[in-house]
Amino acid sequence: MKDNGKEKFEFGQEPALGPAGDAPTTEAPPTSPAVEEMAEAAPGEAELAELRRQLEETQAKADEYLDQWRRSVAEFSNFRKRVERDRQEFQKTATADFLKRLLPIVDDMERAFAHLPAELAGHEWIIGMQMVYQKLLDLLRQEGLQTIEAEGGQFDPLYHEAVSYEESAEHEDGAIIGVVRRGYRFGERVLRPAQVRVARRRETTEAGGSGS
Repeated sequence: MKDNGKEKFEFGQEPALGPAGDAPTTEAPPTSPAVEEMAEAAPGEAELAELRRQLEETQAKADEYLDQWRRSVAEFSNFRKRVERDRQEFQKTATADFLKRLLPIVDDMERAFAHLPAELAGHEWIIGMQMVYQKLLDLLRQEGLQTIEAEGGQFDPLYHEAVSYEESAEHEDGAIIGVVRRGYRFGERVLRPAQVRVARRRETTEAGGSGS
């Protein structure tokens, strides 16, 4: 049916095919831009190998830095311990030197009390000085001063200094029979050896007499 020179299609009538062909062509749907970008960004085998190599290098550097950090921490810890040991040793040496300088004062006070006249033994001033002397000894002991045992023991050249050897039939050879001056030590360090008198066993002759 025609109306004013234009064709009209009736319901159910198929339109005529155009000159391009007998049937309409079917085209593939267009590809999404995101899919194209993912396809272009997908790495190949060479790129994967390069990424693995870079990852291994980075891991190796991280392990190296971690090892260096651990060594630095250990070295610093050892340094702190060494500094602390040196500080303690310096403090011990300074204390030992100070105590050693006080020993002559202790000796003087001991000699003064040893030769104290009998009539002054009970004087209040003397009693006060003895208390001061005892406080001084207590203070020195608190700082680590120790008296070297000598009286009645055996002579030991590490701790004793013999001022005389005396023949004696009552003592064993090498026994200490008297202390001339007290000896002191600070820990394992000998500040001053004790000056002592040492017994020497009296030799007898075959006839039973005493030798010279």
